[in-house]
Amino acid sequence: MSYFETITLYVQLGFTHVIPYGYDHILFILSLFFLSSQLKTVLIQCSVFTLAHSISLGIATLGFILPDAAVIEPLIAASILFTAIENIVHSKLYTWRIILIFGFGLIHGLGFANALNKIGLPKNQFFTSLLSFNLGVELGQIAVILAAYFLVSKWFSTKVWYKERLVYPISSIIGCIALYWTIERILFVN
Repeated sequence: MSYFETITLYVQLGFTHVIPYGYDHILFILSLFFLSSQLKTVLIQCSVFTLAHSISLGIATLGFILPDAAVIEPLIAASILFTAIENIVHSKLYTWRIILIFGFGLIHGLGFANALNKIGLPKNQFFTSLLSFNLGVELGQIAVILAAYFLVSKWFSTKVWYKERLVYPISSIIGCIALYWTIERILFVN
């Protein structure tokens, strides 16, 4: 396989790991998005998340850590639950949330590594495929953020009822789904 074919394949695999198959990842990104309608806040959170999951994805795919899905998957769901609750309780970005998002990013990166290990990476193009997969994930995240912005925030974020009628209900729904996933993954992930 040529480098171009490898890049194309793994960017596509990374993207599809988020859209359409990464429901948990989509809900986590939306939870980050709905804390504040300020683009700066969204970018700070997503940048920290990206940095963290890139680190743990790289470390795990190199074989330095062997992630256990029975531990990682419930933690991913719990991270979504936590960020959704945060959106209801707080309306601005605190330093400790950034630290938690970094930790959550490390956990999500291990989840990505589990998925990527199932797909496999070509030995002769290991780093090319790893970076391409990560790029695909980032493009998926950007697509989720842009969709949320153009469907919701662009039109409604300046309305006095934005938090009460959109952010709180959406975050509550995300939180309920994440709570269900957390329980399900604790009980049924092997």
